[in-house]
Amino acid sequence: MLIYVHVPFCAHKCPYCDFNSHVRRAPDWRRYTAALIAELEWRLAQPQWHGRQATTLYFGGGTPSLAPVALVAEVMATLMRHRVLADDAEVSLEANPGSLDGDKLDGWRAAGVNRLSIGVQSVDAAQLRWLERIHSAEEGVAAVALAHARGWENVGVDLIYGLPNQSLAQWQRQLTAVMALQPAHFSCYQLTVEEGTPLARRHAAAPYPLPHQEQAAEMLLWTRSALAEAGWPAYEVSNYARAGMACRHNDGYWRYADYLAIGAGACGKYDCPDGGVVRYSNLRHPESYMARVEQGGDPAAERERRNRCEAAAEAVWLGLRRSDGIANAPFASRFGAAPLARFARALQPWLRRGVVTADAETVRLTEQGLLLADAVAADVLTDVA
Repeated sequence: MLIYVHVPFCAHKCPYCDFNSHVRRAPDWRRYTAALIAELEWRLAQPQWHGRQATTLYFGGGTPSLAPVALVAEVMATLMRHRVLADDAEVSLEANPGSLDGDKLDGWRAAGVNRLSIGVQSVDAAQLRWLERIHSAEEGVAAVALAHARGWENVGVDLIYGLPNQSLAQWQRQLTAVMALQPAHFSCYQLTVEEGTPLARRHAAAPYPLPHQEQAAEMLLWTRSALAEAGWPAYEVSNYARAGMACRHNDGYWRYADYLAIGAGACGKYDCPDGGVVRYSNLRHPESYMARVEQGGDPAAERERRNRCEAAAEAVWLGLRRSDGIANAPFASRFGAAPLARFARALQPWLRRGVVTADAETVRLTEQGLLLADAVAADVLTDVA
């Protein structure tokens, strides 16, 4: 299983962000840490989690790097006390350049963190202003360099492309500049206008000149080619890594693993004996979450049960994002039939068009098929009868 810890606090809410994040001038870190530990202890005692070992741990947000090192250390100590983490577990933490310094880097590593994901997003000053990031291009570059100087090897960088008026040449210069920093991992995401965000409201009132579909596709395909040639092959639609440096935690999501999640707004998932799954999501408001945990209650605000067919469709939707696709044998063992057999009505037309390819071992998207990943997923998710 995987473990996810959500830290919902931010110094500033970026207008494009639809994650559960909340601006607080002075978060009550002691109270929030205590709530995390209490929820973690409670969940580890539940039958679906009890006695299981975790191969990865991920501190996400929000901005986990705003938190005191003690929060990370106490979560790690609790997991060690319960002997939950595997000896070779990957332990990741998301960090923003403006809230990262040498003392924190040393403290996180001493606590057991062994992988960083740094939200550089851009090294262009104008783009950073439009994104309302609160760090400069120079600070983004310096954050990666500082992590390397402090002895961190597994450092990932997050970047956003497809910004207003951004040309392919501009994106090429951006990515080439960050490649020179030699991170172990890249996450390159196309800007999306997420419903309910300030960006969506602004875009509806006065549409931004975002790259059209063909331009965005050209950016994606160039990114995959350039990074692969330079030694960072894609292992998922938006993620690239040096050999052995793929993010095992995120790959676990795409492989449809179980994940225990704690914190305000955290979402978890576990398999059921009948082949279905249960998903839960915690109360999103941090103060409501802390109060519920302090009262000894389950902090989940919602719980959803999905049957075996629905779970299989989700597993295909997620698995097709992986460059290696979906292994037929494990899928058939889990869901009763290989993906092409189980979802023939949805997948066969895409197979004939060359969007999906298959052999005796796997089914996956072709390189050009990546551009139609959402359409393929939509067909699979509706083919659950």
